[in-house]
Amino acid sequence: MKSLTGLLLATALLVSCSDKKDDVNVQDLNQQFISAWNNKDADKLTALLADDAQFLQGETHFKGKSEVTDKWVKATLGTITDLKTNVVSSDVDSHLAYEAGTFSVDVMPSAPDQPHGIGEGNFILLWKKGADGAWKLSYAQLEDLPVQVKNQ
Repeated sequence: MKSLTGLLLATALLVSCSDKKDDVNVQDLNQQFISAWNNKDADKLTALLADDAQFLQGETHFKGKSEVTDKWVKATLGTITDLKTNVVSSDVDSHLAYEAGTFSVDVMPSAPDQPHGIGEGNFILLWKKGADGAWKLSYAQLEDLPVQVKNQ
């Protein structure tokens, strides 16, 4: 009986001291972002950004929530639809969470006589936990291929 009690105490101690990795679901965070993007909800997208957010796409690099909102979110929100991701890698710890993989979007024509396009590429979305416990998008990087004409 003593050995069983000791085993139970040791198990309880190990469980209580273990690092809790699952305090956030990164898939849920990214789904909030994707849903807001596909619903053209700039306010929700802005609310998901960290104050020190960064966006990187090729040679383009925006820093800070205001610049990322103005030059990425608001500037491109009306030009693409149907954002989809295919996750290849993800991880979470107590302060950071990320997903990386490939993405695809429908690209709206820039003029009435232009065709619709399809954009594809790689992405990483990095979330960080703030001092207030809220998870915010801290870093987004897109590496996209040239837009292809969409077959209709």
